Amino acid sequence: MIAFYELCKEILSPVRGELVEPLTLRQAQGERTGQTKFIKAPIPDLKTISLPYSAYTDEDVAHRTIYVEASRGCPFECEFCLSSVDEKVRNFPLDALLEEFEILWNRGVRSFKFIDRTFNLNMTFANRILNFFLSKEPPYFAHFEVIPDHFPDVLKSKIALFPPGSLQLEIGIQTLDPVIAKGINRPLKLEKIYENLAFLENNTSAHMHLDLIVALPGETLEGFGHNLDKLVSLTHSEIQIGMLKKLSGTTLSRHDEEHGMIYSDIPPYDILQNNNLSFTQIQKMKRFARFWDLYYNSGNFDKSVKLLWKDEKVFDGFYAFSEWIFAQTLSTWKISLDRQISLMYEYLLPHTALDVIQAALIEDINTTPGRRIPYFLKHDVSKEGPKNTEKHVTPKRQAKRIEG
Repeated sequence: MIAFYELCKEILSPVRGELVEPLTLRQAQGERTGQTKFIKAPIPDLKTISLPYSAYTDEDVAHRTIYVEASRGCPFECEFCLSSVDEKVRNFPLDALLEEFEILWNRGVRSFKFIDRTFNLNMTFANRILNFFLSKEPPYFAHFEVIPDHFPDVLKSKIALFPPGSLQLEIGIQTLDPVIAKGINRPLKLEKIYENLAFLENNTSAHMHLDLIVALPGETLEGFGHNLDKLVSLTHSEIQIGMLKKLSGTTLSRHDEEHGMIYSDIPPYDILQNNNLSFTQIQKMKRFARFWDLYYNSGNFDKSVKLLWKDEKVFDGFYAFSEWIFAQTLSTWKISLDRQISLMYEYLLPHTALDVIQAALIEDINTTPGRRIPYFLKHDVSKEGPKNTEKHVTPKRQAKRIEG
């Protein structure tokens, strides 16, 4: 923004009593301007930037999640990520920042989403910000993006103090294969990752949102499947499956020739195919990711979804299910929850005991207040159990951490 401001000033500056014509127009006329087409903006000093939080209106505060940031930049060089271009991590002045958060709190804000790329990198900042929330009376909700291998004991102890439904951690796993991770300059400390995920899963009420990427250079579909199997064995939290994208400014293009990487030339620049995954397989994985959101991440099928795989072969089991669903619907959108339930029932019926399917689906249905039992399960209404009438104020998966 600062570079754009300076450019506008230059364009509008008086020269010989006239306004300078825009650079693009002058170039079109063939004039030699001595200016470059691209402007490399210097990194701004965060101490000189006015914090923008007073710009939130009362309506924003009343009805929206408020986006905030305590730092910019990332020290890592993961080749698929634009943050790797801005390597230097800078922090906003912490005292001024916390004063602004206090004002937001007093105005009624209770949902804060931090956009910092590596919130848990600086323990001084992380601890003071966590203390800000721990000093408040719930309910509130705070979302942080964290790196998975850096959870010192002091950070673990604070996270364990957060009440259920109040804390969400977005954890970028991306891959669990050390060879693949090294190829894209992504640090990967597997033992630390497993240790930290186990702690968060078993000793805190934090809701986790884990990320995995499909089609990283050199990674096969089988390799991705092993990653998914492992994550599901480590945690019951949400696992977001994303397709690899080639963003302008990253160094990911250096793999194009070696791995046959071909991307869409329109946003969001998704991978189309590579040497390990054909165009058809990529499309199937896009459908896989969509159905995974509907059935696994939604929290609507926590009991019944586990019937889709055996012997911890999560990927294989769900892949077969996603292929079958698409064959039935020829769509990945506008599939109602009732239709999702009937599809699950129909798919499981040939190879799973009827009473097991019914018990799992009825238990899932009863986690949502007011849901009706479908006609094909009504003859087993005696197994429904008491209706759940509790009103959840937090997202469904976070609410389940409260109940558990």
